[in-house]
Amino acid sequence: MASSFSVFSIEVFLVILSCVSKSSEDSLPELSPQKYFSTLQPGKASLAYFCQADSPGTSIFLEELKEAIRPLQDYGISVAKVNCIKEEISRYCGKDDLMKAYLFRGNVLLREFPTDTLFDVNAIVAHVLFALLFNEVKYITTLEDLQNIENSMKGRANMIFSYVRAIGTPEHRAVMEAAFVYGTTYQFALTTEIALLESIGSENIEREHLYFFHCEIVLDLSQDCRRTLMEQPFTTLNIHVFVRTMKAPLLTEVAEDPQHVTTDHLQLGLPLLFIVSQQATYDADRRTAEWIAWRLLGKAGVLLILRDSLEGNIPQRINVILKRAEQEMEYLVLDDIDSLIFHVENNVKSEQMEEGEDEEMESQDLDTQDDEVAETVYRDRKKQLPLELTVELTEETFDATVMNSDSIVLFYADWHAVSMAFLQSYVNVAVKLKGTSTMLLTRINCADWSNVCSKQNVTAFPAVKMYKEGENPVSYAGMLGTEDLLKFIQLNRISYPVNIASIQEAEKYLSGKLYEDLFTYASVSVLGLFSPAMTTAKEKFLEARNYLKGHVIIGIYSEADVWILSSKYAAPLPALLLARPKEGKIECIPLAGTHVHGIVQIMARAVLEIFPEITVENLPAYLRLQKPLLILFSNGSISHQYRKAILTLVKQKQLDSLTPCWLNLKNTPVGRGVLKSYFGSLPPLPQLLLVNVYSGGQVFAFPSDQSITEYNLVSWLKNLEAGLENPIKNLSAQEWKPPLPAYDFLSMMDAAEPQHPTKKVPTCVKETDKQESEKGEQEPEPTRKEPVQTLRIKHWNRNYWSKEAEKPFRHEKEL
Repeated sequence: MASSFSVFSIEVFLVILSCVSKSSEDSLPELSPQKYFSTLQPGKASLAYFCQADSPGTSIFLEELKEAIRPLQDYGISVAKVNCIKEEISRYCGKDDLMKAYLFRGNVLLREFPTDTLFDVNAIVAHVLFALLFNEVKYITTLEDLQNIENSMKGRANMIFSYVRAIGTPEHRAVMEAAFVYGTTYQFALTTEIALLESIGSENIEREHLYFFHCEIVLDLSQDCRRTLMEQPFTTLNIHVFVRTMKAPLLTEVAEDPQHVTTDHLQLGLPLLFIVSQQATYDADRRTAEWIAWRLLGKAGVLLILRDSLEGNIPQRINVILKRAEQEMEYLVLDDIDSLIFHVENNVKSEQMEEGEDEEMESQDLDTQDDEVAETVYRDRKKQLPLELTVELTEETFDATVMNSDSIVLFYADWHAVSMAFLQSYVNVAVKLKGTSTMLLTRINCADWSNVCSKQNVTAFPAVKMYKEGENPVSYAGMLGTEDLLKFIQLNRISYPVNIASIQEAEKYLSGKLYEDLFTYASVSVLGLFSPAMTTAKEKFLEARNYLKGHVIIGIYSEADVWILSSKYAAPLPALLLARPKEGKIECIPLAGTHVHGIVQIMARAVLEIFPEITVENLPAYLRLQKPLLILFSNGSISHQYRKAILTLVKQKQLDSLTPCWLNLKNTPVGRGVLKSYFGSLPPLPQLLLVNVYSGGQVFAFPSDQSITEYNLVSWLKNLEAGLENPIKNLSAQEWKPPLPAYDFLSMMDAAEPQHPTKKVPTCVKETDKQESEKGEQEPEPTRKEPVQTLRIKHWNRNYWSKEAEKPFRHEKEL
């Protein structure tokens, strides 16, 4: 009997079913035969185990039966133990060695089960549902049986065919749970015959299989139903996700920018693939999109979009856009359908593997991490990037280019995995800036032009530097991603500092109207106020701004009438005005006697929020404050009550010695691993902690029996200060250093001067070894480019074909 719940109820039901823990309070009712039969209700299913009172040898089965109470109750099936007593004779009470379990619907017996077939909780649930869903799930043994069911479904409905190794396994249970939900919508067929699986051409027959047969669209009985194989692990939740993707439209036409489009696929954790079409080729593009959609069915959603619907300047070569939840979009060039399918499928597999990995960073092997980056680069090697949007530099063109234009230069090595991975983000920046920026984006391959990179003091890859006429190069030190690099470039469009010429312009600057478009990237602007005679203070300010280029908007006003601003904002000169236009706030900070480092700290802290959401990207900035973290872990957005309580204490300056913040586990899943390391298991959420990172390493947990209010929070903090609370964990005193030392790649490459025939791959040798090797016949000294190219080949060989070989280089940066 299949459920008639609504689709929404089904989704919630399955999620709860897969996540809920078994309660230790579940008890197995013990009844007499008469009492048991009096409790049966018409149409209601019940599983009863009849046994002799005090019968030995049943304890193991009873434990499994207790475990099955909760899942069977979720399906409306009651469970009971019936004690056979002499006073009440029942035909269901057999001998001790013939005890059985019986399934009833009302007073009608449906099936009896020898206890040895109900060997664990999965077997119990699977067998009971299999008996109840006899009409919805057809058990078949031959290819003829399968073809008969398939033919009967053509033009009427779709079907789901499953192979499991045996009845009563966890996979059998997963199929039956799915059939309970979808049995009225689809016809289910089940087999345990591996020969049947082989006869339909299945591969990898050692594991379970689930196929979706698309029979409803087939009108010709001589035509076979198209089949889609579920490739995810065989679980109830994965089957549910798979079936939902089968119900979704094969191809969706959209008329809005991909950034604003969302479908069931994104909600289910699957990517969206947009095929960008032109009006003139729309029909052909639609056929191509439908072919791709069939290939990616169950793995990604495919949408067709006209180029006119795209926002921004997307290059004409871009004809595919890949969108994933909580990630930046990829702009691709479709030249080969197979390569595109391979790229999307491997992205899905990589994300699924990441979800299943242990989030404890300490247990991760560093070599494995490097190999994963290298594997990603190798996997995507056929993907076409619009490199024409960036200018490739050489030794001959480098100086002329950076001297004659404002330029961003990416220094990379094409044998270095992290470099090649970052190259995609760099090109994505070029796509976003096309036609809107005067900054020239360039790149130079240090594997070919090591002498150029050495002259620019580049020793680690990848590296990004900005060159402006008359100014020293500025190194980019942010995250290796599109958004952070884009922010750095956009904020460097203006001069540093902005020289404000009048009071009116200063007011416009402070209100955010002068550079309104830049407040997408910066929420704070800084204005330095100085009288014309304050030359020393101005010099310190100008020196400090060099450290913050690309991070904050900085201006300076030093005219004779600066006293007007000083008086209006109560700012004794010299001073900084910190303006937050979105909040309508302007804060004054006096600078008298402040050194350069102090000014840098003031401006760096100005861009920080007072109660931020912590992410992997912004955590380092808040750790630099070197204050204990008062961090609220939440599985989603935090409630208004918690936010109000903490912000009130912030305004009252009662949290000045702490860094109040919060972490959304949905946006930053690594937080689950952090909580598990603190508590041993995931605690109830929300969870408020105080983490004393820099002094003692203690971790304190806010009492779970108290609500987070201003009063309770202040009382708890006072107890901590008085030493009345015990930490739940003490962090290791080990310093947080890079896992491996940095390497000067270019010096290593320069040291690899081969003195023997070039057929043999050169290695980096000590000088003494090199001298000994020169005793033989001398070859003409090759140019620098030859050993570099050979070294690159050696690196690729080691990364992809010689897993046993020692890796030649490591890099301290993590992508």
